Amino acid sequence: MLTNLYLVRHAHSIYTPDEWKRPLSTRGFRDARHVTKLLQYQKMDHIISSPYQRAIQTVQGVADYYDKRIEIINEFKERRLAENAVTDFQAAITKLWNDWQFSWEGGESNAFAQQRSIRATYDILEKYSGKNIVIETHGNIMVLIMNYFDPRYDYFFWESLKMPDVYRLTFNGIHFMGANHIVESEDKK
Repeated sequence: MLTNLYLVRHAHSIYTPDEWKRPLSTRGFRDARHVTKLLQYQKMDHIISSPYQRAIQTVQGVADYYDKRIEIINEFKERRLAENAVTDFQAAITKLWNDWQFSWEGGESNAFAQQRSIRATYDILEKYSGKNIVIETHGNIMVLIMNYFDPRYDYFFWESLKMPDVYRLTFNGIHFMGANHIVESEDKK
């Protein structure tokens, strides 16, 4: 029995230092409507999201379309980069991808962030076997999940992600079968 996880990277948000309450921008709300259009022909059984406002806002339209409640799972929140703001984001994130065990003070390593998100992913695969599930998350966590199943999803892949972006991961039980980029409504294919 196949299970499909639709990993969604959130839409563009307005920067605020409050990670939990950072809202979508005007462009982000427009792009969130596009995510709804991409997923409206899949028969989604469950909608799951990171607890961050920008993530919830990105999939609210999908949840409304399917008349589903958004289930919040903390393990899909974005990784904490560091306790304090970093001076060079690109250098800080590159260091993490080059050394999976390294973490900035007060932050999470790639290894730690991947482990927490993969535990949640396996829980979902077990709980919702044979279903179509939307998992709204963030760029780093999305790629760390994908990388666990296929190492070609790496730092360079992360750099290429759009905001928002959607990938379908297909599983037979807990066995990864492959990933597909969702760039248009599948009813048009």
